[in-house]
Amino acid sequence: MSDYKAVVIGGSAGSFAVVLKMLSQLRADFELPIIICMHRLKHIRSGLVESLNVKSQKEVIEPFDKQRIEQGKVYLAPSNYHMFIEFDGTISLSVEDMNNQSRPSIDYTLSSAAVAYREKCLGIILTGANKDGAKGLKDIADKKGFTIVQDPKTADVPTMPKAALEIMKPDLILTPDQITDYLNKL
Repeated sequence: MSDYKAVVIGGSAGSFAVVLKMLSQLRADFELPIIICMHRLKHIRSGLVESLNVKSQKEVIEPFDKQRIEQGKVYLAPSNYHMFIEFDGTISLSVEDMNNQSRPSIDYTLSSAAVAYREKCLGIILTGANKDGAKGLKDIADKKGFTIVQDPKTADVPTMPKAALEIMKPDLILTPDQITDYLNKL
């Protein structure tokens, strides 16, 4: 078992294909909870979880408010809700104002995970079309968590990984396949 308590992933434009491939190649006995915040269309409430579950080695769920985070599960931020990680190991959902023109906000999810898990948090930023997530990943680094940024050269839309690289130095800059390999070695 690794030293981490959770893996927290943020992504936007182009990230669905990356997440789908990662989850399909992740080893079946991977025990850490994976918390994913992806920008998604607020008026489309279904289909994403079902699509991920078709290929994923792990069960993917959209959590409800105050749901306890369990080992070996994948949690996807619901459409049009901010998702926060609480100290007590639960998820809180909110419909507060948008952050970075987004709800769910990747910054909110990553920043709350940084506070809840501190040095036991592994944060990952993937491809995306805006800067949401950069501050959250920096918060994870500031709390001594481990950070990975998708190599912008491999991103469909490199704005998000580049924004993270502008404000912080991650522990690793990797391709999507290298990110999956890293996780599978935990």
